[in-house]
Amino acid sequence: MIRPHRAHQLWLAYMLHRLSGLALALFLPVHLYVLSMALTRPEMLDGLLSFADNPLVKIAEFGLVFLLGVHLFGGLRLLALEFLPWSGRQKSAAAAAVACAFVVSGSFLLRAV
Repeated sequence: MIRPHRAHQLWLAYMLHRLSGLALALFLPVHLYVLSMALTRPEMLDGLLSFADNPLVKIAEFGLVFLLGVHLFGGLRLLALEFLPWSGRQKSAAAAAVACAFVVSGSFLLRAV
């Protein structure tokens, strides 16, 4: 049974913000490891960079940039909740945060393809 508060759009925005933060936190050590290959094993880095030309990797990068955008704009929405008076437009702010993240990540994908 779904609890009524968990069906609310703002709770879903909260969960999307938390999950995007978790996914980004899990990605960061992998990213730093790959960057360290530039100093320690440049030939292995070259192999990974050629693998990055794969279309599935481009889609995964879109997902990563989308998560980054969701987390960024979701954080801005939370800051607005903290510092601005409550209004009925919070649902629209949550939808706008996801839409902005999609636009940013979509433009990244179009440039990468």
